[in-house]
Amino acid sequence: MDGFLTANEAAVRLAATLGILAVMAAWEFAAPRRRREIPLLLRWPNNFAVALVNAALVRLLFPGFLAALAMDAAADGRGLLNMLDVPFWLAVLLSLLAFDLLIYLQHLVFHKVGPLWRLHRMHHADQAIDVSTALRFHPLEILLSVLIKAAAVIALGPPAVAVLLFEVILNGTAMFNHGNVRLPAGLDRWLRLVVVTPDMHRVHHSIHRDETDSNYGFNLPWWDRLFGTYRPQPRDGHDAMSIGVDAFRTRRDQWLDRMLWQPLRRR
Repeated sequence: MDGFLTANEAAVRLAATLGILAVMAAWEFAAPRRRREIPLLLRWPNNFAVALVNAALVRLLFPGFLAALAMDAAADGRGLLNMLDVPFWLAVLLSLLAFDLLIYLQHLVFHKVGPLWRLHRMHHADQAIDVSTALRFHPLEILLSVLIKAAAVIALGPPAVAVLLFEVILNGTAMFNHGNVRLPAGLDRWLRLVVVTPDMHRVHHSIHRDETDSNYGFNLPWWDRLFGTYRPQPRDGHDAMSIGVDAFRTRRDQWLDRMLWQPLRRR
């Protein structure tokens, strides 16, 4: 099973990503949460171009890297879970929770450390938020994230299936909670007890920095509540709130070349 997953990791992730992307895009057109003020023809080609650059880099530099690393750790008995010899189902569950906490902490650190924020702000500089925003990350941030997760795999010793499952869940929930989709208020209130909803995550993309520095979770909402970074609603309301980074608000800033160069710009 692990060998099959390693050999087909890219295909599994691609199929899941394209399937969820298609569903979310259709949902956005059918029931948008906010009016589209910036043309999709400007944002989507550039956002998806960044995603293609990132996918190519990861495929070139780290093909099947995390799953293979987990298999090597299991074979050598390295990592906490391999040393404890816990049941497979429990190892998968603990791995998913640990990786989700790691992504929360990584996200928080990328906001608080100046050079890392300069990389991450490219994601926040999108002046609207929809499914394409979930794929808009600077290539250097993506590479750093892979290395951080690799260190976690070595330390934790998770099953390879848990590594792949987490990557699929992370991509899927990111596209869901960045979606410009409308959920009934009652459903949103219940859903955000177990998963980060679009209304919850949209607060994180506010132009107000105190709101940007909140709601860091991608999958589970529990870490924000536990560590005091949860903010339920934006002060300006979801329809009126401004999205983005104040220093990068021209349409030219949304072009691929400006996005890639943005960490070196001091505005």
